[in-house]
Amino acid sequence: MGMRSTTKMDDRGRVFIPKRIREAAGLSEGSTLSISVDGEGRIILTPQPSIAERFRGIVKVERWPRDLDEFLNEALRRWWSSHST
Repeated sequence: MGMRSTTKMDDRGRVFIPKRIREAAGLSEGSTLSISVDGEGRIILTPQPSIAERFRGIVKVERWPRDLDEFLNEALRRWWSSHST
């Protein structure tokens, strides 16, 4: 079995993930995680690849934006705001 740790949830619902756990899972600031609850009430966090990692090699471009995830998130925000009125 892998590493274990105990932590607490604060009044805003945030949970601190200890450094050794983050490092073992390859997490860093801005990492995307999916969260689910299994049939026994256990919370499962699963690291998700960034948008850039998912599309690397599929689309050929001359120059990628420095932060593709932020670029795409902003493009989606602009699209939704222009189509929601």
